[in-house]
Amino acid sequence: MMAYLPLAEIEAEFEPRFAAAGNPDDMAVFKRHVLGSALYCNVTAYFSPAAEDVAKACGALPCAPPPADDVTLVAGNKRCRAVLFGVD
Repeated sequence: MMAYLPLAEIEAEFEPRFAAAGNPDDMAVFKRHVLGSALYCNVTAYFSPAAEDVAKACGALPCAPPPADDVTLVAGNKRCRAVLFGVD
């Protein structure tokens, strides 16, 4: 349950910037769950390059793009997966 609190803060940072940019198809935030040991999992947020300002505001660090089939959309529009990963 605690993993979603930071995602809510990321969404709150993202939404006004996304709207101000005109809801572009290449601006998105994704999440990836990785099971840890015991009863917890790690949740990592991935920001598209067009969401760089949001990423910086959230203290994110640059990284390689995640595999498209390993992430879930958190914020952005549904067309972003096709634009960013070339898949639906």
